[in-house]
Amino acid sequence: MGHEHHHDVENMGDRRLGWAIAINMLLTLAQVVGGIISGSLALIADALHNFSDAASLLIALVARKIGRQPADHFKTFGYKRAEVIAALINLVTLVIIGLYLIYEALWRVYEPQIIEGWMVIIVAGIALVIDVITAVLTYSMSKHSMNMRAAFLHNVSDALASVGVIIAGSLILLYEWYWTDTVLTLLIAGYVLYQAVTMLPKTIHILMQGTPEGVVIDEVIQEMGKVDGVSNVHHVHVWQMDEHHNSLEAHVVIGGLDEMARVKAALKAELKNRFDITHSTLEFEVDHCGKGCC
Repeated sequence: MGHEHHHDVENMGDRRLGWAIAINMLLTLAQVVGGIISGSLALIADALHNFSDAASLLIALVARKIGRQPADHFKTFGYKRAEVIAALINLVTLVIIGLYLIYEALWRVYEPQIIEGWMVIIVAGIALVIDVITAVLTYSMSKHSMNMRAAFLHNVSDALASVGVIIAGSLILLYEWYWTDTVLTLLIAGYVLYQAVTMLPKTIHILMQGTPEGVVIDEVIQEMGKVDGVSNVHHVHVWQMDEHHNSLEAHVVIGGLDEMARVKAALKAELKNRFDITHSTLEFEVDHCGKGCC
């Protein structure tokens, strides 16, 4: 029954993603057309950012489906890291888009263009409504997934960018401050780059099999050494299979083979309760010299 409930929740999440992708692709098309007609670079910048969100949602959807596949002879650890790889692709794409927007904005300083303020306001207003709808669709999934959290934050930033575009369009209509379009484009680009730079290190850290956040190797060794019957712990490696599952392998020196089952159970319980390490591989060695250094 629990498995069926989880499966239903996953399917519901996939449907939400599908709707979010569809409306964001339509919005991107409308923003590009509106930006070309009005001459607003900020509107095109917001369209590119929105397109990256739609693409990230599509990649996240594909990664979610791949990540559910069970481990097999080809991928013995399973496919959970598909979502981490998807996050890396999305973040690198954001960096490229951010740099491109900065280039275009600076180029506009040398070649200013007339901008139709009303067109900017109308299209940005539609974008704001759709961004809010997409954020609502992805909010619940963002609590448990790096990909969905990034997608949710992107949608929130899109909504803020749309508000900014509306403000810029209003200033153009009221005061003919065309420079606000360039300034807003730079702000959007800066925010995009900030998001990418903030999340990239964690994503790369997982793919590089780095030690999970909040876990200190020396503390792990110390706590394992406190378990009754353990003489020494060495050759310790701790890494993340994905953002939710920590793994460990270590060599453990014990007094005799008759203690192995008890010590093994105690170590696994300690690792799970103290460090949230759910998968541990322990290789036991017998301390023949009695000094725990063999």
